[in-house]
Amino acid sequence: MTGPAAPRPVRILVCDDHVVVRAGLLALLDSAPDIEVVGEAGTGEEALALAAKLAPDVVLMDLQLGTGMDGVATTRRLTAGPGATPHVLVLTTYDTDADITRAIEAGATGYLLKAERPEELFSAIQAAAQGRTTLSAPVASRVMARMRSPRPSLTDRERDILAQLAQGLGNRDIARALFISEATVKTHLGRIYDKLGVDTRAGAVAVAKEQRLLG
Repeated sequence: MTGPAAPRPVRILVCDDHVVVRAGLLALLDSAPDIEVVGEAGTGEEALALAAKLAPDVVLMDLQLGTGMDGVATTRRLTAGPGATPHVLVLTTYDTDADITRAIEAGATGYLLKAERPEELFSAIQAAAQGRTTLSAPVASRVMARMRSPRPSLTDRERDILAQLAQGLGNRDIARALFISEATVKTHLGRIYDKLGVDTRAGAVAVAKEQRLLG
């Protein structure tokens, strides 16, 4: 009389644009008896094609993929399909608020940093296959801090300038569009930077999008 059948291993598709990193991940995952790597991709487009063909349970996704689609756009496409779709577990070196928010909003089931120990990665993959969320400790801390902190209060004029900034306009063009002086634009920008906790135009736009301050 035979015993119960062994559970099917979790089928993994690895997406990372660095060949050496992929090779290391494949070797590591191969050591886990309950995980089976069914494919590897170096671009977002390749990951989409392979996921459709191989039907993995989990896609291990890097965020920065060189040219073409990034990890966030790929995640959104992977998780938006009809019927059963793979769970996406982000594995990256990036832990900024903007990256975390974009990945989670795109549909990622979990968000892990590459500095995690192998056993943590294995556990996160198993959790992702079951649709359970796993976050690296630093990522979880940032998410909680963001949830606890209130959205910055911007004046109507500051919102107007921020909206122009998001369109890529320089100070002179913003001044013309809003019928104010460049000096006034600079003053408002300084206040916006202080309120958003940034020191660059790109940083201000990223935080504004992340916190939905642009309307």
